[in-house]
Amino acid sequence: MFLSRLFLILLPLPLLACNSTSASPPQARFDAAEAAFLDKPGKAAIHGQAFLPDKTGAHVHYAMGEVVRLIPLTSYAQARLDYYFHGAKFAPASSIPKNDPDPDYVAHTRTTKAGPTGQFKFENVPPGRYYLSTQVIWKPEQSFVTEGGLIYEEATVTGAETKPVEVVISGK
Repeated sequence: MFLSRLFLILLPLPLLACNSTSASPPQARFDAAEAAFLDKPGKAAIHGQAFLPDKTGAHVHYAMGEVVRLIPLTSYAQARLDYYFHGAKFAPASSIPKNDPDPDYVAHTRTTKAGPTGQFKFENVPPGRYYLSTQVIWKPEQSFVTEGGLIYEEATVTGAETKPVEVVISGK
């Protein structure tokens, strides 16, 4: 009896190891010149909402209070997103690899916090291509495992906008 319980406890350990990513961290070096357009004056706005449905699709979870990042699309940013998302726009919380970003990369992003229904705004955004990224993670009732994860979307600001660029970050 003890051995069967021990087996049931230890069985998930190899499966957890399978959740780790086999991809190596980004090897690209951050080039501040690629992201310099974010430092220029801008007049555009990016408004949006971030959320994820649960596995059943019955409930929507908002990015309430989560940090939303406005990230200039650079080769370094692209390598980081490839590392985390593997071609998708959603990375499950259970498989997010640990990887500290270059401090200069972080310095060349903007952040804001999402409101109660996941709404967010970035004002005075200069022309350029951007990633917008956040996380939506929750723990279902009577569960030991969290659900949700990282999500992102892309946006382009041309500088000719007369209305805010609308973005929905939903992992799709």
